[in-house]
Amino acid sequence: MTELLQQAIAQIEKLPPDRQDAIAARFLAELQDEQKWETRFADTTDDQWDRMAAMVRQEIAGGETVPLDEIFPTQKLNQVLQSHFARG
Repeated sequence: MTELLQQAIAQIEKLPPDRQDAIAARFLAELQDEQKWETRFADTTDDQWDRMAAMVRQEIAGGETVPLDEIFPTQKLNQVLQSHFARG
């Protein structure tokens, strides 16, 4: 177990049982969701990836997309990405 996880569990242990259970339920749901995504990505064939890439290229060429900077300004995007990859 990592030091960070040990710290998190130590903090959770200080909470009332109902809050501990709520956090545990969210944590277990997140783990289950992550496993589903990992399985789906692992089961995706090269042909499926190629078709998805072609669809994306077609949407970009047809002007059907919005630049990511318009949705997530660069600073916010960097924060989101750092947060996401810190979890993984």
